[in-house]
Amino acid sequence: MRKLQYIFMAMAAMLITAPAFGQAAGGENQWVPLAAGLSMALAAGLCGLGQGKATASATEALARNPGARPGIFIFLILGLAFIESLALFTFAIIFAKVR
Repeated sequence: MRKLQYIFMAMAAMLITAPAFGQAAGGENQWVPLAAGLSMALAAGLCGLGQGKATASATEALARNPGARPGIFIFLILGLAFIESLALFTFAIIFAKVR
């Protein structure tokens, strides 16, 4: 099973990098779209992990102390908004760079 996983990873790497080495028309930078896609994937994935951790912690806190629901809920929503804003800022920066 491990060998099959390595084979698929190598094939994916070859298929992703092949267009990156093609010639760009007019001397454009060919690495910008690849870097934009990778950075947005990284930002979205890490924001998803952060939101999952925040939600799990809030759920655990509510299970321990149900009376603290209003305070936990306010800080949970505030934290989730800040985490999501990181992904949106990344998207805005990438959109500005690619255009």
